[in-house]
Amino acid sequence: MVVGFAIAEVHIPRARSLKEKRKVVKSLVDRIWSRHRVSISETDCHDLHQRARIGVALVTSDRGRAEKLLEKVRSVFDSDPTEAVLSYWEPDFVESLE
Repeated sequence: MVVGFAIAEVHIPRARSLKEKRKVVKSLVDRIWSRHRVSISETDCHDLHQRARIGVALVTSDRGRAEKLLEKVRSVFDSDPTEAVLSYWEPDFVESLE
């Protein structure tokens, strides 16, 4: 068993209010969840208009699958740079001792 997780930070250049930011973050989180069924949530930078930190986590049977799935998730972050620009991405993995 492998737990894969990543911390993503995005810049939202067009957000002029927290309401606009939340709309972009919600859209991004919903799109990633519906495509890949990973656990995902905004985890920090709640009071900043143009920045969001988002955590992603998943459990799978092997590291290769976890790496591929996190890369697919990253590609969603990269898919619309006019909406949100990925400025930080740090994946990591924890493997069971079986």
